[in-house]
This record gives sequence, structure tokens and C-alpha cells, in this order.
Amino acid sequence: MTNKKCLVCAAPLSPFISYGRMPIANGFLPRDKFAEEYFFEMRVAYCPSCHMVQLIEQPEREMMFNENYAFFSGTSTTMTAHFQRFAQDVMRDYLGSDPFVVEIGSNDGIMLKNFAEKKIRHLGIEPSANVAKVASERGIKTVSRFFEKDLAREILAEHGQADAFLAANAMCHIPYAHSIAEGVKILLKPEGVMIFEDPYLGDVLEKTSYDQIYDEHVFLFSVQSISQLFARHGLEVIDVKAQGTHGGSMRYFIAHKGARPISASVGAQIKKEKKLGLDEPKTYDKFRRNCERSRDELKKLLLDLKKQGRRVAGYAATSKSTTITNYCGITTDLVEFISDTTPIKQGKFSPGVHIPVLPYEKFKEKYPDYALLFGWNHFEEITRKEQGFRDAGGKWILYVPKVHVLN
Repeated sequence: MTNKKCLVCAAPLSPFISYGRMPIANGFLPRDKFAEEYFFEMRVAYCPSCHMVQLIEQPEREMMFNENYAFFSGTSTTMTAHFQRFAQDVMRDYLGSDPFVVEIGSNDGIMLKNFAEKKIRHLGIEPSANVAKVASERGIKTVSRFFEKDLAREILAEHGQADAFLAANAMCHIPYAHSIAEGVKILLKPEGVMIFEDPYLGDVLEKTSYDQIYDEHVFLFSVQSISQLFARHGLEVIDVKAQGTHGGSMRYFIAHKGARPISASVGAQIKKEKKLGLDEPKTYDKFRRNCERSRDELKKLLLDLKKQGRRVAGYAATSKSTTITNYCGITTDLVEFISDTTPIKQGKFSPGVHIPVLPYEKFKEKYPDYALLFGWNHFEEITRKEQGFRDAGGKWILYVPKVHVLN
């Protein structure tokens, strides 16, 4: 999908940065698939008309979300606890009698299992067949489809309207946002609420966490841009709540226009966004310069460690690591391997730069001198687990909010 007009308002777009030639972020691949690997130019634009930050080009959705999708939410204990709290909040505040809950991008059922355990009617919509299968095997009602307004009508006919329509780290993946909004409008009860959370634009800019930008993340949302999108469909933002997940996320609450009171937090956050300059093109020029500086400093650090004969391994073969390694030009001469606990990734190679992904046991077997932490958003969980690495003299390399070594 190539797009030179805004996906929300159709205004013409000009990119403020190009991260260069980029592969599918979760496309961990065997050696015999190197020759057929797909690449696209990853450019990002800010729309001055509706304030939406977006990719200029995105691969076809079936290339990113399929039966080989390599991300399972339930592998993180931190995220499991987070989604349990999310589900409990929904149950407490938004469910009526005989409630029905729908989640898009439901992955392995990490959120919906909380509703299933309470015998609450639910439906997960997960386009990646392999993770949808895992959820179904756990007793979570799941269909492997892409959600849009036509599917919303099918769900309505079979199950009736929904009390709550949920998404977590999924809305930012979907370029056809108007079809999603229309589907939500069809499916929600008159006082129903859509609740979703995604990495927040303000945090990405503040922390230079540009690894939040990859093929799946077609949008980086702000309250201003979300308000403009949903207003076009008779829906409005009624509340927002900042979240600590993924290095800084925002949870948005959407309802039919006039159906529910609007919290003071919405206006307060928009005021904060204007103060941060999220609606000014010069802010994105500054972000581009910050990205370039971060890239150059990380590459220099790794080159210096190589000259010193130090061993460096990557830690956590994340989607975000694909942006970092490709944009910074980090290959096996600088990072020996990437350690990961996900079986589907082990024995394969990282997208684009082809660093081998090895089982976690290889990391422990002979600790490297330094570990480049690609899973920095789970820093506390990981470092608690890895006291042995620190005790052996190992040091962490982090690049958010700045490039530094943690002794």
C-alpha cells in the first residue's frame, strides 16, 4: 500500500524522515528465504490538516499478519498482568446485563481470557491464523479474519451489539481506519464504549523511541488526531488515560456522540499536546534530527566495542529491533546474535540484516560482554531476571531515551 495522501483526511503528504530500506519487522526467516525477502522504503509523514502521523507506504496486510506471525503477547508476565487489569476495569465500569465484548487484534487471547473465565460472552478477531489457533485452543472464542465494517454487520447479526469494543496495540496497525470506525459505530450499543490503547506519539517524540515505527505501525496517534478521525463517524473521545506499557502508551475511550459525558482529561491532554508542539511541523524536523543523532551514536558505540574486542549480543528479537538494526546498519560484525525465548524465532535470522536468533540458553551458556536491549520497554522485568548477567560483569546497552551503557 503506497499512500501519498493522508489516510484520514486525504490531504497531500510529504515525509519528514526516511528510515531507508526496511523489511517486514516480524519476518524472521530461514537462510534459504534470504533471496526472496521483501523490502520497502519506510517513510513517515505528519499531516498538518488532521495531525495524524503515518507511514507513506505499508506492505499488504497479509504479508504482515499471517499463519507465521511471530509475536505472542502471553509470553510477557508484565503484559499478562496489564491486560488482566485492563479487563477488570472494563468489567467494573462498562458492562451491562448479558454483556458482549469484542476485541480486534486479540492475539493469543491474553486479554479475552479474563472475560472467558467469567463466562462473559466475547469474540476475538485475530487475522494471524497461528496465534488465533492458540487462543481457540484455550477456549477463547476467536475468528481469524480482518475486522472491517462488513464483518461488523456479520457479528451484529449473529451476536447482537457490543457493550465494549476493545483493542490493544492493534488500531495503529490498520490503515483503513474509516472502515474500522464505521464498524465500531455499527457494533456498539447506544451507550457502548470502544476502548483501545497504542504507543503514544508524545512519548515517541519525547524519548526518541523511533523503534516504535515499523511496517505494522501505520499510525502514531495523538488525542488530536484520534478526535478528528472518529468525529467523521459520529463518535467522540470521552476519556484518555496514559499507560506505562510499550515505553508510553495512551488508552482512548470512544462513544457515540453525546451518549456519555466527556472527561476533563481529554481537553487537558489536547492542551498538553499543543504545548509539546504535536501540531507543528517543526517538531517533526527536530525528531528527525534526534533519530539521526541516536543512530550515529549507537553505531559509533558498537564500532568502538568491536575495536576493543568486546562481544555484543542482542537481547529480545522484537519487531522494534528490525527498525534499529536496519536503520543503524547493525549486522553480525557488530552484534553476534540475538537471544530470544520465542520458539518460532529461534534458529532463524533477523529481518533485513540477518543476525542469527538463538535460544535464550545460548545467552546464558557464555554471557557476552554487552547486551543490546531491544526489549527496552520491558527493562524492569528483564533486568530482574538477568541478575546473573550483571553479576558476571555483563553490561546493558540502551538507546532510549538516549544511547548509553548501564554498568
